[in-house]
Amino acid sequence: MRQATTSLTIDTRRQGLVDVTDPIERWVRDQRMAEGLLTIFCRHTSASLLIQENAAPEVRTDLEAYFARIAPESREYLHDDEGPDDMPAHLRTALTQVQLSIPLIDERLALGTWQGIYLFEHRRRPHRRTLALHVIGD
Repeated sequence: MRQATTSLTIDTRRQGLVDVTDPIERWVRDQRMAEGLLTIFCRHTSASLLIQENAAPEVRTDLEAYFARIAPESREYLHDDEGPDDMPAHLRTALTQVQLSIPLIDERLALGTWQGIYLFEHRRRPHRRTLALHVIGD
């Protein structure tokens, strides 16, 4: 059994879903493991991770609009240290996840045909986000 770790830095431009599937798949492929388990961990409290459809861009648009409705910007939040999008970003992270586990089968991530891995940026301004990757297997 072997394991490998790395950090992947993602520069976001705005609020929304950023497809991070390709760089993650490249790194996993470089580890030359046939089977195992990949864990991805987002090291932030105002960004999160999702596995979601990667074919129709309308899915991303609808998801972003939905989260804007259920965790809107508001002056009523007590926590607004970094602006009006601060607390809604934390709420959106709480409603999603900061860790994903994906099986590695036959040297490939076991994602479905239409699945991609997304970093969900919940803040309006650009950020530099870090994902910790850990794969264990043979």
